[in-house]
Amino acid sequence: MKYLADNTDPVSADTGTGGPVDAFFISLIRDKRDLPFIKLSLSITFTLIPLAVLLYWPHVNNGLWWIAALLYLYYNNFYFKGPYGLMLHCTSHRAFFKKEYNFLNHYLPWVLGPLFGQTPETYYSHHIGMHHPENNMPEDESSTMAYQRDSLKGFMHYLGSFFFVGIYHLATYFVRKNRRRLLYRSLRGEFIFIACCVVLCYFNWQATVVVFILPFVISRIIMMMGNWAQHAFVSSNDPDNAYQNSITCINTKYNHKCWNDGYHISHHLRPSMHWTEHPGYFRKTLDEYTDNNAIVFDGIHFLHVFVYLMRKRYDLLAKHFVNIGNAYASDEEIIVFLKGRTTRIAVDKYLNPDPIPV
Repeated sequence: MKYLADNTDPVSADTGTGGPVDAFFISLIRDKRDLPFIKLSLSITFTLIPLAVLLYWPHVNNGLWWIAALLYLYYNNFYFKGPYGLMLHCTSHRAFFKKEYNFLNHYLPWVLGPLFGQTPETYYSHHIGMHHPENNMPEDESSTMAYQRDSLKGFMHYLGSFFFVGIYHLATYFVRKNRRRLLYRSLRGEFIFIACCVVLCYFNWQATVVVFILPFVISRIIMMMGNWAQHAFVSSNDPDNAYQNSITCINTKYNHKCWNDGYHISHHLRPSMHWTEHPGYFRKTLDEYTDNNAIVFDGIHFLHVFVYLMRKRYDLLAKHFVNIGNAYASDEEIIVFLKGRTTRIAVDKYLNPDPIPV
């Protein structure tokens, strides 16, 4: 186990040098602390788009094509995917550009998003329109409650359901809740992406696989692994309590690279909180974490948690568990506690047929 130490996660953002270029971009965005998103967006634009164009360019030398393909796959899936995905997450909760420049808010989901396999506006509809209102409860179509959450078989069922019929479940949710606008946005983005991939395959199927299809498959797998880990430890006594259905990961490089995404408890408590504010809020509300038996890990992130669960390595989870309030005397006590939180929960009694007000 670990005891609470100094927090190394970022509490400020690079707001530029004060030069004219930084000043120009700051004038466009709602919060100058989001200037790093501009820099990341430009880096992605001038890296992935030229490589994608090269892959589709006719009569490109076979050797050059493979070099471009490998570079594209590397930058897309190993360098930019995490930072982009969590930038999309942050800007879904907090509009990026000012109201008068609202058209620029379409650039991330409609231009850059498809390069990462993010179908336009489907992520927003799913995450903002369904996941947060339902808070991992049974009517959340990505809820983990009904699964044994240290089971690979359980995760494969969860992943398969999301991958093959997730858009259907999301659409029926919006129909059930009478949220027509989100229904339209989710279906529009999903089917435009699929239609474009089909058409592009007619012209160059190899480039389409590299540029769009592989990133799509990888993104959906990674997102489900992340959501599984974020909501793997759920209290059967109070599953609607964010302190008891989510986890927090602190002091990890992932938080520096992906905008403090490890603070999932406070994110569910205050979804619109700026990413730089989470470490301070965590410190201020430690008593709440203690009172609610919240789960905090130090030095690992969600994918570590996922892998340890699939391997049933509760010893490694206990090693990184933060013993807030000195509630546990040994790793063995922590392991018993963690195992109790991963047991599947009967969900029928929690189902709520009443629609969410629009």
